[in-house]
Amino acid sequence: MRALLYVFPAILMAQAPPAKSPAPAAKAAPSAKATPSPKAAPAAKAATAPGPAAPGALTTDEQKIIYAVGLSLGQQLSQLRLSRAELEIVKRALTDQAAGKPAVELSTWGPKINTFAQDRMARAVPLEKARGKAYADKAAAEPGATKSASGLVYRELTAGTGASPKATDKVKVNYRGTLVNGTEFDSSYKGGKPAEFPLNGVIACWTEGVQKMKAGGKSKLVCPSEIAYKDDGRPSIPGGATLIFEIELLAVNP
Repeated sequence: MRALLYVFPAILMAQAPPAKSPAPAAKAAPSAKATPSPKAAPAAKAATAPGPAAPGALTTDEQKIIYAVGLSLGQQLSQLRLSRAELEIVKRALTDQAAGKPAVELSTWGPKINTFAQDRMARAVPLEKARGKAYADKAAAEPGATKSASGLVYRELTAGTGASPKATDKVKVNYRGTLVNGTEFDSSYKGGKPAEFPLNGVIACWTEGVQKMKAGGKSKLVCPSEIAYKDDGRPSIPGGATLIFEIELLAVNP
């Protein structure tokens, strides 16, 4: 599965260099505070010294970047459908690696990760497809929605007045993509500028659905996995996932 090429190198890299882990910095702080006279009253020092940042407070850019590393890993790990108990094992592994005391040899168990992931992801695909079908069936019943032979559910949100694109045209769009649970996985709005691409160079759902639009219009596309990313998925998209896009067609360039 192609998604593994993104997921597991990231996991292994995150475990690799303990020197860059936040753990050593955290351990350095007590020794720096311990250098003043040991006879000083601990209670008095506690009263005057500023306390540590509250858990979860991200006060510097570096902390926010490190937190983003965790978000990225969590997003990728979500494809494995780990239970809470299994996520605790992942947390333990990160702590053990930072301390230099792994409980198992990575050289022995690391090569087994891809096989494990393929099995987990393969088992998750039918469940993901069932959730997607239920969502698409409900969306197809909404007023103004149509369902094509490919499974695409199309609903116009705002009528356009310009030209409709052909598959060979280049289009300029703003869009937001979500999973059926509402999780956003992509958005041109967050990037601050529209996307431009040949309409025949994207997923089949877009090639079909955007041709139904007119410039200046906005539509919602519900895309079954068969016309999206199929069973492979992507780092932020589970295999078998139905995707929902809200698209504004800004311009058409033949």
